[in-house]
Amino acid sequence: MLAALPRPRSGHTRPHYGLGQPPGSRADLDEGAGMVRARPLPALRARRPGVTARFLAGPRVDDAVRVAGELVRAGRRVALDHLPPRSADAAAELTTLVTRVASARLAADCELTVPVDRLGTLGARRVALTAADAGLGVCLLGPSALVDRLAAGLPGARTAVLCGDPDAEDRARALAGRPVRLVAGRGSAADRALVRCLNVLLPAPGHLSVASSDPRLVAVTGERVAWYDRPPGSWEHLMSYGVRTAEQQRLVAAGATVRVAVPSGTGAAGLLVRRLAGAA
Repeated sequence: MLAALPRPRSGHTRPHYGLGQPPGSRADLDEGAGMVRARPLPALRARRPGVTARFLAGPRVDDAVRVAGELVRAGRRVALDHLPPRSADAAAELTTLVTRVASARLAADCELTVPVDRLGTLGARRVALTAADAGLGVCLLGPSALVDRLAAGLPGARTAVLCGDPDAEDRARALAGRPVRLVAGRGSAADRALVRCLNVLLPAPGHLSVASSDPRLVAVTGERVAWYDRPPGSWEHLMSYGVRTAEQQRLVAAGATVRVAVPSGTGAAGLLVRRLAGAA
């Protein structure tokens, strides 16, 4: 059964928050029942020439830094999703990325995604501390048991909650009041989980990053933010690089904070396919 949502307060409308219904899309909420609609997924043709170039910064650390600089100059913030090849020393390559970002004076606008399962607890902690010391934000991504142990010793780090996981709402309740990246999943069940997690996390004081490029979920996020009277600097949209760039520009112009997730590195192609399919 779909979860009903409370109505927005008087004056809190999509246009008021710069979150008008995208052209050609259906309503984000069923006005009769106040429920999130399921939406079809767009077809993904990641093997078509030119597609990966549009959605990936490139294989090198310098590619990630270059794209980060372009986005920051355009008024966006950046989530660095850099994945070295399996054969590489991932911790060393991520440390190099941190150094280059700091040297380019982009650290204050960048957040490094730290893949805990790939680096291991010790490697992830070392990279996270290096990034924090350089002035970058940190988001820990991986299995909840590993991430939670590491996050306990890194109070400033953000924790990723995947709405496609069955325990997403329980994790949101456990993390309420701390920095969280809420990541949309695939399908109507994950959409409903995201809305339930929003209703858990938005009343709490922790900074919230909502990772979705889906127009309906972007609009629902804006409505929930309005309902809970969240101040502008306490939350952000996180959208995919190369996806709905006009919508990103519109949100920035309306005063919203938009962070762009930038996949880079030779191991990022798989992440790209999952993200464009709506699974990450």
